[in-house]
Amino acid sequence: MYNIIMITVEFLRHYRIGGFAIFDFVVAYGGLLLLSPLITRLLGKINVHMTWVNIMWLVLPLSIVVHVLIGKHTPLTKMFLNPSDYYFLKVLIVFMVYMGLRKIIW
Repeated sequence: MYNIIMITVEFLRHYRIGGFAIFDFVVAYGGLLLLSPLITRLLGKINVHMTWVNIMWLVLPLSIVVHVLIGKHTPLTKMFLNPSDYYFLKVLIVFMVYMGLRKIIW
């Protein structure tokens, strides 16, 4: 059973755009989209009011942070951590953080 599931996931990760697995982005954004009502409700209890749009803007920056913390260096993480290249990606991630934090009511 385990091997069948892993073969299926490997097959789904086989489809790529520019070296990035489409499956990874779909799972990350889809998963947080499904969890966004729960996240907004939990954050509302500590007086942080955030919409699902804010959460969607923060998915990619948070995924980079999580991958760095757990030591899993994906191609996107490696590109972001490269100090001498990929400036467009760095600007894009900073822009996404700005857009994600912009309308949060603390």
